[in-house]
Amino acid sequence: MQAQVPPGAGPLAGVRILDLTTVIMGPFATHILAGLGAEVTKVEPPEGDNMRHVGPSRHPGMGHIFLHANQGKRSLVLDLKRPGALEVVHRLAERSDVLISNVRPQALQRLGLDDASVRARNPRIIHVSCCGFDQDGPYAARPAYDDLIQGATGLPWLMQRSGAGAPAYAPVTLADRVTGLHAVYAVTAALYARQVSGVGQAVIVPMFEAMTQFVVGDHLAGLSFDPPVGEAGYARLLTPHRRPYRTLDGYLCVLIYNDKQWRSFFAATGEGERLANDPRFATHRARSDHIDAVYAEVGRILAQRTTAQWQALLDAADVPNMPMHSPADLLHDPHHAATGFIRTVEHPTEGALRLARQPTRWSATPPPQALRPAPVLGEHSREVLRELGYDEDAIHALLQSGACAEAAAPSRDPSP
Repeated sequence: MQAQVPPGAGPLAGVRILDLTTVIMGPFATHILAGLGAEVTKVEPPEGDNMRHVGPSRHPGMGHIFLHANQGKRSLVLDLKRPGALEVVHRLAERSDVLISNVRPQALQRLGLDDASVRARNPRIIHVSCCGFDQDGPYAARPAYDDLIQGATGLPWLMQRSGAGAPAYAPVTLADRVTGLHAVYAVTAALYARQVSGVGQAVIVPMFEAMTQFVVGDHLAGLSFDPPVGEAGYARLLTPHRRPYRTLDGYLCVLIYNDKQWRSFFAATGEGERLANDPRFATHRARSDHIDAVYAEVGRILAQRTTAQWQALLDAADVPNMPMHSPADLLHDPHHAATGFIRTVEHPTEGALRLARQPTRWSATPPPQALRPAPVLGEHSREVLRELGYDEDAIHALLQSGACAEAAAPSRDPSP
């Protein structure tokens, strides 16, 4: 790690990351690390990361989720089943600060890319394994995907309890992205620990445990105590009335939380005297104990005026509210427009793309303003091999054998 960070290079400038991740969990993590200034080299199989092929897309192999999750990276294609390819990975690991993968640990060991094997050649490397389950339990070797982990940690049960009808998954890759964030802090904390101690280490980042922690913090409830003092589930989050409120012409998201906000809401609605005398609304504990009835009453009141009328009234009363956006609405949100959070950038093969920037702001070591565009499959294979000391004859031999592959010269035509 560099002692000084060049202006605009980001807080992780100088950190080299060997990225053996695919799909969403790992690539989301390494995209964040790249956005903080790390140099990320992504190793892909000849067919590419699966998410390359999930549309919509303008060109094959450049799907929308891949484009979002793989900005800031280089793509090196290796077929790890062929001679020579594994040696390339080991050479990369020798010059890297971090190896991060979401390959199952058992498969990593078969390939000779487990922590012990990698650190035998680079004792300072941080070996981060994003996997489904902690490796000391009976689920260690089980496959894990977002839907499976959501189900195993109670998300569909919670959705059903909250009024969704049948059990349902959250319609975002929640387990992947929550676990990806755990991987980001694991990498940065391990880098700090290495700076202090001088040695690398292995870090396991398991999805099941990450999401269990996420869920039980809200919903273990009465089961937190031994013996229990009640059932599982945080009542405020599970009431079927906790949803955007219908207005005369649409929906509005409103959260009246503390006593001051409730008094302001009572006054703004003109029903202050009636509601103030209702014991169910009197205290925070009383509202929590009668949350279904309380939220139902708010819903009845909000149905009487338009969304714009309520926004003006509640803003004036300092009662928290926000519009109910769709993903398309986020592109035109005035706050995002003012901060430049979602920007239109020109990709060399895919044309104009709307992409989100890093959400954090830094006073002394700001992240780079522009990231490498998400790479075409194998776009940087030859470049990376040269950096590793392979001469042109050796590179040609790797390409001819199929151990490595490179992209065709990228087209500058962004049309489909």
